[in-house]
Amino acid sequence: MTAIGSAAKTDAIGTGAPSHAERMWLQANWGLIKEEVKRLQARIAKATMEGRWGKVKALQHLLTRSHSGKMLAVKRVTENRGKRMPGVDGKIWVTPAAKWSGMESMRHRSYRALPLRRIYIPKSNGQKRPLGIPRMLCRSMQALWKLALEPVSESMADPNSYGFRPNRSTADAIEYCFITLAKRRSPVWVLEGDIRGCFDNFSHEWMLKNIPMDKTILRRWLQAGFIDEGTLFATKAGTPQGGIIAPATTEQTLG
Repeated sequence: MTAIGSAAKTDAIGTGAPSHAERMWLQANWGLIKEEVKRLQARIAKATMEGRWGKVKALQHLLTRSHSGKMLAVKRVTENRGKRMPGVDGKIWVTPAAKWSGMESMRHRSYRALPLRRIYIPKSNGQKRPLGIPRMLCRSMQALWKLALEPVSESMADPNSYGFRPNRSTADAIEYCFITLAKRRSPVWVLEGDIRGCFDNFSHEWMLKNIPMDKTILRRWLQAGFIDEGTLFATKAGTPQGGIIAPATTEQTLG
């Protein structure tokens, strides 16, 4: 694992002065950045509710090219629980200078998705669940597009769904179940279903046709493949589990 920016560069050797990149990150006005992103998200949600898909696309383009969108995306992927888990390139963004440099590298035209690093986490039944770990740049691009896609998925989602949803929890689902089942004429049966290999079998063509985001970027994520014990595996179907954008794309797919 390589910690990019493990030691901040200085403007002059021996002075200890922070680099330009470090200063720019540390001086960021996060309140203003979050407000600008929130304003664009509200406009995307409004356009979605009005069925104005051309405007949705234009606003998504504006958000994903914005300085504020990129800054907030990098902040989120470098401060979450997986911030020290590298992708296939072995790199993480630790210092303020590295985070600023990473933000500046988020360019759509030159962006290429690298394969995911496959890891396995244990499940309660003794089996293991595969997860794909994107590199930091791919993670940041996914976080950026999640900012643009989430207003759409949230505007169209079932009001009584709770999986893959922001600001919702298991407790919310339990409360709704109690309200629904506590009535005199409530249903007496609760059925649980599990679709085998659900995430592994989503149609890429269906997702590309129906998920309202940049199709070129989405195709690169879907077809990036993964590396498991040094071997590259292609992905011809399914959606990766582990990427930060997975909940938003899954909500769109499951409807």
